[in-house]
Amino acid sequence: MVQIKDFAVEQWMDKYEAQAKYNVAETCCASVSVKDLQELSEDASSDPLDFSTKLTYGAIRGSERLRTTLANLYSVRTPTPLPSDNILITAGAIQANFLVLYSLVGPGDHVVCHYPTYQQLYSVPASLGVEVSLWKAKESDGWKLDPSELRALIQPNTKLLILNNPQNPTGAIIPQDTLEEIVEIAQSSSVYVFCDEVYRPMFHSITPMEPGFPSSVLSLGYERTIVTGSMSKAYSLAGIRVGWIASRDQSVIETCASARDYTTISVSQLDDAVASYALAPTTIHALLKRNLELAKVNITILEKFVESHRWACDWVKPRAGTTAFVRFNKMGKPVNDTAFCEMLLERTGVMFVPGRLCFGNGEDFAGYVRIGYACETHVLEQGLEALRGFLEDEYEHVPVVKKRSV
Repeated sequence: MVQIKDFAVEQWMDKYEAQAKYNVAETCCASVSVKDLQELSEDASSDPLDFSTKLTYGAIRGSERLRTTLANLYSVRTPTPLPSDNILITAGAIQANFLVLYSLVGPGDHVVCHYPTYQQLYSVPASLGVEVSLWKAKESDGWKLDPSELRALIQPNTKLLILNNPQNPTGAIIPQDTLEEIVEIAQSSSVYVFCDEVYRPMFHSITPMEPGFPSSVLSLGYERTIVTGSMSKAYSLAGIRVGWIASRDQSVIETCASARDYTTISVSQLDDAVASYALAPTTIHALLKRNLELAKVNITILEKFVESHRWACDWVKPRAGTTAFVRFNKMGKPVNDTAFCEMLLERTGVMFVPGRLCFGNGEDFAGYVRIGYACETHVLEQGLEALRGFLEDEYEHVPVVKKRSV
């Protein structure tokens, strides 16, 4: 029987999400309805759904309309356009990630995984008998990665390099020059580069005109590149469960498609249609503008809170995505983040995600919590006000992390 670690962050969300009064743990931009999409669209009279369509399995790999739309998005500013056949539609990015990992690596292989990150990206390969090395970003250096460390981690049996850009939970980015160096290192050893780009293009604190602005790894001229994405985070449509795998290597798509035959045959035609409508040129620009403006407003609110409570918390301000990794301490000692989150939820209804439990892979990130700040602005404001009261009245009762005795 395959042994896989409990998926801590998803279990935490499942356990507490329904009872939260202020869900500041959610990682999606504030959700929209189909009606909202129509109002955002330049063609408000159009209907995302054709109710006369027979509800068959539909196009097994995703509709040509959706795959072509995505291929066009990945072909911007690239010397070689991406064919629509190099896109596979999946049931969310979580299935996309699983299929890539399940299809490409197995016992005897070695992978290097960007860390901290979404637990799936290192726990799934470990469950498959793969040796996993964590390539640790340094908070002291703005959660940057050191390419020289990657060179040292590459082994003769290294099959896959796993990245997350923008990064969950820190909101950091891998800048363009680092991405290019990473691809150069991978290419020299014929290693696949797999990047979870589910938070792309939520770049709220860096512009495309800045030198460090990161492109998709698909645009870096290396065939062995793979990305995943979804409609959940940047596009506010988690409820339609649409994600995708895109690769410069057609054989990767074929391998993942074969594996997917054993899971979901196809994505719902209704979901595919809504995704196609949201990503169409008549809708996507207004939708992304709405979400980027939301993120910019909310990150400013969160920044003011952190700066005014430096006696209790600190952070590296996120540059992209929808999440922040904030460390809480008492007199320099990290709090027990799980106890802190549980007490905060019980007494105020504010929901955060504990960092060490859900991202720590052991003892890392004591005192950290992940905050999802791209919710409705009033939810963030009210949640932070409740947190303010908790810090003033209850924080003294939160336990700190005790050092282990030697």
